[in-house]
Amino acid sequence: MQKQPLPAATPPQRQLVLASTSPYRRELLARLGLPFETASPGVDETPLAGETAAATSVRLAIAKARALATSHPGALLIGSDQVALLDGAQLGKPGTHARAVLQLQAMRGKTVQFHTALALHDAHSGHTQSAVDVTNVTMREYSDAQIEHYLQRDQPYDCAGSAKVEALGIAMIARVASSDPTALIGLPLIALVGMLDQAGLPVL
Repeated sequence: MQKQPLPAATPPQRQLVLASTSPYRRELLARLGLPFETASPGVDETPLAGETAAATSVRLAIAKARALATSHPGALLIGSDQVALLDGAQLGKPGTHARAVLQLQAMRGKTVQFHTALALHDAHSGHTQSAVDVTNVTMREYSDAQIEHYLQRDQPYDCAGSAKVEALGIAMIARVASSDPTALIGLPLIALVGMLDQAGLPVL
């Protein structure tokens, strides 16, 4: 009797970890249909003196991914960070209603650059891939009353630039120019799909 060849063994699924507790990034990553975990990287997000917005976002995305390498050996770790730039100055997360009002007033009628960086760190090999997407967002000429109405509805105090594009914040925006629509929300999925493929975890 001729022996039938044994089927090829299926390689074990790599553990995928999102180094973020952001619900927006978690929802975006879930679109890819891959099982993953989330964990807080505990990274200080303060920009360095003289650091560009792109450099800050890439540095922090890499730091967040690598921060979990010890606790998740062998895993693929995803880090992401976003820095908003207005008139050459970085805009952080407002944290309070008063700061959000000031941010939105300063942004009114202007174009804000959102630098969204992505890093994929392979804790097994030590290899890190990184990329940054730049999204130009032009804000509407909204009134102070509309700012108050929007903030009461969305309370975007954990978002750089004080506007949630995935929610009512879209009403504050006149135009968006980007190569990846998911980057503005916080996790560039187009770049991530390519990185995962290179790391041996294809989405399709």
